[in-house]
Amino acid sequence: MIRATDKALHTFFSAVLTAAAAISLVSCGGGSGAVSHQRGDAMRFDFARNITIDETDSFAVVRIRNPWDTLRTLHTYVLVADSLPVPSSLPEGTLVRTPLKNALVYSAVHVSLIDEFGAGESIGGVCDSKYIHTPAVTARMADGSVADCGIGTAPDLEKIMMLSPDAIMLSPFENSGGYGRVTSLGIPIIECADYMEPTPLGRAEWMKFYGMLFGRSAMADSLFRNSRNEYERLMKRVKNVETRPEVLVDRLYGSQWYVPGGQSTMGLFITHAGGTNPFASRQSSGSYPVSGEEVLLTARNAPVWLIRYNQSSDMTYGQLESDSPFYPLFDAFGRKRVYGCNTAVRYFYEEVPFHPQWLLAELISIIHPGLVEPYPGHSYFIPLQP
Repeated sequence: MIRATDKALHTFFSAVLTAAAAISLVSCGGGSGAVSHQRGDAMRFDFARNITIDETDSFAVVRIRNPWDTLRTLHTYVLVADSLPVPSSLPEGTLVRTPLKNALVYSAVHVSLIDEFGAGESIGGVCDSKYIHTPAVTARMADGSVADCGIGTAPDLEKIMMLSPDAIMLSPFENSGGYGRVTSLGIPIIECADYMEPTPLGRAEWMKFYGMLFGRSAMADSLFRNSRNEYERLMKRVKNVETRPEVLVDRLYGSQWYVPGGQSTMGLFITHAGGTNPFASRQSSGSYPVSGEEVLLTARNAPVWLIRYNQSSDMTYGQLESDSPFYPLFDAFGRKRVYGCNTAVRYFYEEVPFHPQWLLAELISIIHPGLVEPYPGHSYFIPLQP
């Protein structure tokens, strides 16, 4: 007798073979050789560097540039609305029928955004569930209507097969070696490279793509327009400030301290908030490691210190001093101007990427007290207690 699970898997693999065949046809230009297509109307991206979208009446082509090798394309997608037949010839790329209705989403930040679109019911499964705090999604996880597919680095393949998602959304990494056996399932893999955008608004602008995937383009455009307008309004408030205090970020990890480069997202947040990044001279788009001694020499006099951490209770000055007698040597420690963001209870990584104006307002309020007020309900960095 064939077990129910075996029947389900047999049905799944049949569907996989059909989907893989369809994707293969798209990759070969509809099976009729290379097809030349004129580009449609290009969606405007004012800040994002690593994505382009060209729309026609019957499909859209999304091209994601490889952030680690910018002369190459990381992935091309061909989006076709499920209300339309698949055209007989298409450009090369991975076929994705939209809107997605049963997506497997690896990252909490994308789970949160999809729910904000009003498309939370289209999330069929998640990975790394312990990092997901979106109430509507956690409720569905609790009642079993959202599948927990394990950890992102080693997902549960059997659960994914049983879920049979219409797409898998995950974050790509340099030299990751691919996505293991997940790539053999014939399920479109959406590579969410938004985190590699160097500017706050550049990353946020990727929500236009995610809105298209879930049939929420108008919502995504509205959300981004609001984020942009508020962010630019806040930048104008600090344009003519008389002083731009230095801001120290984070702390030692082992023997190294990762500091934000001049073109990094955090470095730009500091600059846009009317502060000075002590390590801006290195025009890195990410953080880079230096010794604690170098940080002390460069940023000892910084009057503001921001620390991100994850632990069960809020950090105190006592804990910071017990972690290292090195820390009280910084001026911000003596001035009691150290601010901590406990990411275990404050949803910094879930909210800030697509709402950068919330963090910018708070940073301005810290660096230039009294100039602006933080957004109610969106507090990340709080003063350390004794």
